Formats: sequence, structure tokens, C-alpha cells
Amino acid sequence: MRQGKVFYKDDFVGILAETDEGEYLFAYDKAYIHHFPNQPITFSMPVSNKVYQDNRLFPFFEGLIPEGWLLEIASKSWKLNQNDRMGLLLACCKNCIGAVSVIPITDESNE
Repeated sequence: MRQGKVFYKDDFVGILAETDEGEYLFAYDKAYIHHFPNQPITFSMPVSNKVYQDNRLFPFFEGLIPEGWLLEIASKSWKLNQNDRMGLLLACCKNCIGAVSVIPITDESNE
């Protein structure tokens, strides 16, 4: 399972995961829900205790991935297939333009 911590500015928002079966999950962190109940990262996923699930990467996160020539450079630099959307998101979106970032969770960090 590949996972990333989602941040809005410096606030930890929740966890995005891709299961081994290819399903995508997003869950808001309980502390974020408590402190920012009216501040969703996207209107399509309101702040909730619900775990959002889909068989495709959520459109909001898809929109963070570079496009065009920048996507080509990123996929060549990290040797990632352009269809590996989660891999590209985890590789490219640690320091995105805008307020949202996705930091990979590695096995070594035990998080």
C-alpha cells in the first residue's frame, strides 16, 4: 500500500492511500476534523469522519499532478510511468504550487 500525508499549508489534513488492489482511500485526521470542521481541501470531499473511496485517484489530487512537458520531465526524472498517478503524486507534490502538499509515507518511517 502506498500512502501520503496530506497537508494544507502547515496543517496535517489526513491520509491518502492506494491499496494493493488499486483502490484509493482518503480520510481526514481527527484533529483536523475537530479544529477545521468547515475547511475541506475540496468541496467534493467535505470534512467528515467518512473514509472516501474510489477506484480512480480523486479528481482533486489528480489536479495536483503536473501536465505536459513538466509531466514528461517528472516521469523521466523519477522513472515513473505517466499512468502511475499515485507514484507521480507522491514524487511531485511534496512542494506543490498552492496550499496543498502530499508527503510520502515510507515503510521505514512506520507511520
